Order: sequence, then C-alpha cells, then structure tokens
Amino acid sequence: MSHLVWYLHRLRAMSGQEMLWRSGRLRQRLLPRRTTWESVRAGLFGRQEPDWEALVQDFREGADRPVLLDRKRAELLAAAHPREVAEVVAAAERVLAGEVRYFGYPPVGIGTTVDWNHDPLTGTRWPSANSDRIDHRTATSDPKWIWELNRLQHLPWLAQAWLFTGDNRFADTAFDHLDSWIEQQPPGAGIAWRGAFECGIRAISVAVALQGLRDAPGLTAERYARIVTLLGESARRCWADRSLFSSANNHLIGELSGLAVVSILLPELPSARRWERDALAGLVEHADRQILPDGAGAEQAIAYQLFTVELLALVYTLMAVRGDPPERLGAVVSRSARYLALLVGDNDPPPRYGDDDGGFALRLGPEEIRTPREHLGIAAAVTAEPSAARAGVDTMASRWLRAALGSACVASPDAPGSGYAPDGGLVVLRCGGRRVTMDVGPLGYLSIAAHGHADALAVTLAVDGADLIGDPGTASYYGHPDWRAAHRSTRAHATVTVDDMAQSVVGGPFLWSAHAVVRVRAVDLARGVVDAEHDGYHRLADPVTHRRWLVAPPDAHEIVIVDALSGTGFHAAQVSWPLPPILDVRPVEGGHVVSREGERVLSVCSAATVVCAPNQVRGDTDSDLGWWSERLESREPSWLIGARCCGTAPFVIATVLCPGDGEPVHAVGVTRAGPEIRVRWRDGATPRGLLIDTRFDGAVRFSTPDP
Repeated sequence: MSHLVWYLHRLRAMSGQEMLWRSGRLRQRLLPRRTTWESVRAGLFGRQEPDWEALVQDFREGADRPVLLDRKRAELLAAAHPREVAEVVAAAERVLAGEVRYFGYPPVGIGTTVDWNHDPLTGTRWPSANSDRIDHRTATSDPKWIWELNRLQHLPWLAQAWLFTGDNRFADTAFDHLDSWIEQQPPGAGIAWRGAFECGIRAISVAVALQGLRDAPGLTAERYARIVTLLGESARRCWADRSLFSSANNHLIGELSGLAVVSILLPELPSARRWERDALAGLVEHADRQILPDGAGAEQAIAYQLFTVELLALVYTLMAVRGDPPERLGAVVSRSARYLALLVGDNDPPPRYGDDDGGFALRLGPEEIRTPREHLGIAAAVTAEPSAARAGVDTMASRWLRAALGSACVASPDAPGSGYAPDGGLVVLRCGGRRVTMDVGPLGYLSIAAHGHADALAVTLAVDGADLIGDPGTASYYGHPDWRAAHRSTRAHATVTVDDMAQSVVGGPFLWSAHAVVRVRAVDLARGVVDAEHDGYHRLADPVTHRRWLVAPPDAHEIVIVDALSGTGFHAAQVSWPLPPILDVRPVEGGHVVSREGERVLSVCSAATVVCAPNQVRGDTDSDLGWWSERLESREPSWLIGARCCGTAPFVIATVLCPGDGEPVHAVGVTRAGPEIRVRWRDGATPRGLLIDTRFDGAVRFSTPDP
C-alpha cells in the first residue's frame, strides 16, 4: 500500500472537526520550538532559577508527594519474597552487562555506553532530526524496538536492585543512562520524541525510578535539576500533543497518565497542579469510554485493556497513597477485573483476541509479558476486587502497590460460570473444564479500530486449561508487514471467510477503512446457544450475510457451529479453526482428528449444502497462514484446519467439534428446507441431530435424526 493511499484512507476516517484540528496542529509544529534544555528549563520555571538544593532535599524526604519505591518497603519485600527479588536483581545485572531483549527479537548488546539512537539488530542509526519530520512508517528499521529502548523501562529494575542490595553499581548505572539520554536526546530531536505517547510512558518509568533512587549518593542537585527538566518537558508535551479524535485510544491514556504521574510526584513544577487537574479529568472521561460498562476493553484487544487499566491503576495508587483516591478510576479498574476474571476462570488459558505488543505501563518485575492473571493480581492489590483476588497471581508490581496502599483482599468463593458482555461483545460458555467463547462485538475502537482484528463471530475452545481452538496472535507490527496482514485477516481466525476477502477492509497497518457490524440475535447462557450475524460481506457484488449459531449446551459433549450464508450468486466460503503449535492433525473423511503428544483431544467434522472439502495448512511462507505468535515479531508453525465450500448462495455449513479422546464424530450432514436447517452426525454408533428454525432468534433444539 502506497503512502499516498494510506493518507487518503486516514483522511476518510476523520471528521471535519478532526481535520481542522490536525491542520491547526500542523501549523503549530511549523513554529519555532524550544530545542535546548536551557530554554526548556526557562519555559518551565521562568527566569528565576529554583533552589535546587532545597528541592532535591524535599524530594529525598518525600515531602508533599506520595512514595511508591522506598527502602523500608524494599526490606520487607526482600524478606518475604527472596526468589522474586533475586529475579529483579538478575534483570538489573543484565542491564549492567549491556544486554536487552524486546519483543520476540533475540537479546542484543547495547554496551555500557549506550547510543540511544542505534538499533543493533539492523545496524541502523536513527537520525537526530526534528522528531516531527521523522517518518517511522517508511523506515527500514523497526521503530518499535528503538522506542522500547528509549522508554527507559529498565530504570525501575535498577532502582529496585539498589534498594534491595545497596550496591551503588545499580544506582550509578541508572544515573549514567539518564545523563547520556539527556545529552543525546535534546528536546524534540530524534525518534524518542516522536509522539506524546512515548513521552508519557518514558516519564512514568523515569519518575518512579528516580523516587526509588532519591537516597542514592549520585542524586546531586545539579542532576536532579536536569531530570526534573526532562520530566517537565515530557509532561508539557503529553498535554500539548495529546492524541484526540480518532486517535484517542490507549495512547491518550498513556499521555494523560504520564502527565498525572509527573505532576503528582513532582509538585514543585509550577504547572503541576493544573496538569494534574487536567490529566485526571481526561483520564476519568476516557477511561469510561475505553473500558465499557460491562468491563470489556473498547479496543477489542485484551493486551491493550491490561495496559490501559494498569496505567489507571498506577495513577489511582499514587493518589490513594496521598490520601485522595479517584474513586471513578478505581471503579474502572474493578469492572475491568470482573470481566477479565470471567474470561480466565479458575484454570482457563488467557484470551488472545486483538493486537498484543507486549507493552508495560510500568515494569517493576522481570516478566517479559504481562498475563491477564498477573494483571488481576495488580487489580486485586489496588481495588480489593474479590473476583480479581480469586483469579489473579502476584508479581513484584502487585506487591509494591499493595505495600504502598496497605491493602488486603478476600478472594471470591464463587467460581465463574458462563457470561455475556453485551457492550464488548463476548460470550463465554462454561461446562466443567470446558470454555467456549464467541466474539459478537465490534471490530475495534473509534473510526480507525487500530488494534482490532477481522474476527467477527470467531469461536474459541479450551479444555482443562489448554487451548484447542484459539487466536493465532499478532505476529508483527512493523518488522514483517506480511505477517501483520495475515494475522489480522479473517482467514487466520476461527470464523468464515467469503470469496477470500476479509470481513472488514484494511486501510493501513493500524487502520480499517470499513468495519463489519455484528447484530446479536440471541444469547441463551442456560441453553448454551448464541445466534448472531454480521454485514461485512454486504460490499460484495452479490452481497452475503454471514449468520452463525454456536450450540454448546452444558449437558452435551459435542459443540455444533452452523454457518448460514444468505444472498445470491456463486461464492467460496472457508471455515477456519486455528490450533496451537503443540497440537498435531490427522485428516479423516469429512474433517480432522487433533492430538496432543499422541493423545486424541479433539475431532472436527464439517459438511455443507454445497460442495465442501476439508483442508489444512501449516507454516506456509507464501500465504503466511498456519502460524502462531506468542510475542510480537515472532511466530512458529501451527495447524490451521477447516473446510472450503463452494456453491450458489444461500447455503449452510455445519461443523461438529467433539473434544476428548473418545470416538471422533463422523457422518456429519446438513440440509436446509425452507426456514429449517437440520444437522445430523454420529457420535460413535449413536445418531445425533440438531434443528434450527431460522425464522426465530435462537430457535435451536437437539433432535433424534431419522436412521
């Protein structure tokens, strides 16, 4: 896709008001900006230089501000959790050795004297030009990697390691990194200043780490002045350049959170009180938009929900420690936790829908990715939500927050059952150790839906804590554009692709120019029935509506998925079932038998009212199908099984899933006579059947088919 085409698609996603706002912002960027630290400091404090000796002394004493990282808490944590503390210290030792690893890329050495604009993976050195004029979208190097380095999220590891051990090597390295960063990255120059979002996330890590180092011998008044100037300029940009209109997603939360954290921890900044007021008002407003009333994330991406809520949890914690907790932010954290606890249950694998870049709001522990259960441990520490306490696990992050708040939480005694989140559009059907989900939600958030995938009506299946049918993950953002295109596509997900086209129209790597809209007809949790349809294929020359019934009753072993394609004309429909890499596949008549380490765990059998043939693909480098991604910029081969059905619409496809090691289902058949769809199959020697009356929403019942 050419750069010009992307700009055209992006313009179409904007309102007239947004176009006017962006044009005004562009004009502002053409005006002279402060480009030296001296001019920035003068802009923050005026002509009268503050008494930095007095200010750094107040900072050391924690005067007029909440404290998160401190020596007393560190001593308590080290005594109570020696293994976890040792892991943090080991992560800090790797930083001292100059070793970092980001995303799925291999570890690399950045040396003990860091060049903050150098990407050792590709040998690329990013220019020290005006950050507004650096186009990261057309670069030969992955901008995510260099941004991750410049977020300075390793500094809290160094600060904690110093608190835990008293070894000045950790504090000295943290200060050396800050000194060299400030020297190499003058305000507004280089990729590190490209966007207010990066300013906000970096400011959080620097401010929290600096507080942990406030007693270190290396924190002189002169050094404190330089770091406060960096944080003040970062905060100013977080507000002045914040993401609005169609870009007001998790980026805006990151910017406002960065602004809030700096304002709360550095009240000596002249604008701190106004910045905190504005940041809190914006966070309350947009948190309610981005975390929906049922607790689901509006971006339709689990990882970004975790990231967004942890930013809110940090701001809530700091204000609560200060004595004025923002209750509306706490309510957002709680309702998000209840939703996530419903999804993960007591033993279910993490949900994986939507984009996932592995981003952290604040890295206090050494873990390389944030899991939903770790996130729920943080939520339980912050809000004492019982469902979060039941499903969550503790990390260094949750332990620091709990220590600061002095909180305790009693876990809910009730195991989660089935549930439906109507705002986010996810149905969870549970029976024993089985969890089935169906996505009946929107593509994503706002007009660009940046982090959503074209997975309307996708179904997942997990049994006894392990995925059998899941989501293949994100794979890439910038490093491998072909991977990104494939993993966002409908074909890669557990739904139906019509005429080899995605349900929604891609406008760019983080932009959808047309969105499939889902209509939910019925959700019956007691009977285990979901009935929904989407209009993504109305744009075809011969329009098609895809309607799907999921039938997973709690008293039935089999799961039946029926897909009806209504319309006219000849069409090809592909039903897909992505499997995790650990699973193997054996084709059989009408479908596939799926095994794990030689043991049968699932049988999949399909039939249609038109010509239908099973198919499978694994690790294909031409189509980029048949891959599974656990981390950004990495993937491994996995089976993508299903069936391709071709004929004149309307037609019906039926798939029967039978988890377990029993006899696989077979002899699946489907017929349609007027408004009635009949599905039949055999479970061993036993005939089974299902009857759907399409005239009525959710009109499904099991039946005994004729011999």
